[in-house]
Amino acid sequence: MPGDTVLFTAGLVAQASPGVDLWLLAGGTAVAATAGNAVGYWTGARYGRPWLEKRPPKVLAHLARAEAFYERFGPVALVVARFIPWARTFVPVLAGVSRMRYSQFLAATLAGALVWGAGLIVLGYFAATVPWLKTAAYAVAGTAVALSVVVPVVAAVRRRLARRRGAPSAEGTEQDDDGGRGAGQRPSSSTE
Repeated sequence: MPGDTVLFTAGLVAQASPGVDLWLLAGGTAVAATAGNAVGYWTGARYGRPWLEKRPPKVLAHLARAEAFYERFGPVALVVARFIPWARTFVPVLAGVSRMRYSQFLAATLAGALVWGAGLIVLGYFAATVPWLKTAAYAVAGTAVALSVVVPVVAAVRRRLARRRGAPSAEGTEQDDDGGRGAGQRPSSSTE
């Protein structure tokens, strides 16, 4: 399920639940988002760069381009990446690989965590006070939750059915000269 949907829904739920402290929820989310990015950064700096430096020269050329990119756009990339699901996973790692200054990385990460993490929760919280928006938001959130359950279940059922049907293996797809019937067997007719 997309993190954006979870955060917005958390704000909706916080509005409907008097025991949930909005500021604690938003602050905790910002701290967790910052910590997650920091782990990504240090993972990239510690393991990614040494691994990449052992690769062919073409990879090192890409690394040099990544370093130039982070030198120029690093802070903006970190904030914008928060709103792009796949990018928010890899951008902090690449920042570490590219040796972006940690102070610059941390400032951008904090800004992104506040705008994205805390911001979406607060937006959801206040959206719950507008009746039509609250209804629409619950419908979207409900659909996202349902799809996050239904899609994996359908995929699992399809895999199981395919296994039961005995999907042909790559070796078993070739047929003999007798059409795959085996020696001495006659063709079956559709009237039998």
